[in-house]
Amino acid sequence: MTSYKEKLNPVTTFIFDVDGVLTDGSVIMYKDEVVRTLNSRDGYALQFASKMGYRIFIITGGNSEAIEKRLETLGVTEVCMRAHNKVDVYDTLKEKYGFEDEEVLYMGDDIPDYQVLQIVGVSTCPQDAAVELKAICDYQSPYNGGRHCVRDVIEQTMRVQGKWFSEKAFEW
Repeated sequence: MTSYKEKLNPVTTFIFDVDGVLTDGSVIMYKDEVVRTLNSRDGYALQFASKMGYRIFIITGGNSEAIEKRLETLGVTEVCMRAHNKVDVYDTLKEKYGFEDEEVLYMGDDIPDYQVLQIVGVSTCPQDAAVELKAICDYQSPYNGGRHCVRDVIEQTMRVQGKWFSEKAFEW
């Protein structure tokens, strides 16, 4: 059986959910707006991974122009909002960008992510994910959603591949 760390070697593509993964799942209502917070350490990892040539995608059932703009400034390849069937969105991305399942690390936290997690090469979830996801994931981050669980899996992948603490880390 292949270990979790060994599965990180072929990863070229990261896919993340938003609510419960990049955010802590809280939704703050302010006037007519929904407000969410993103972790700056996750943001750094997303930006660095993008600069190092990794493809990064977001597949979320949510719809937030502000989140989409922020993620695009961090170098996310494509943000897919209003995803009602995440497997269909995943298949579309796979065809469009030409990646293979074993190249993908996916992180999700709840039932809508379940089917995609069963397809990808490396399935991961935050510590506070639904129990059904914890039961099938290759790795559970020790961090909760929105509390640098994204940084955790990106950093681990890049460390295994010898790319994390490289000279490019200082080129800002």
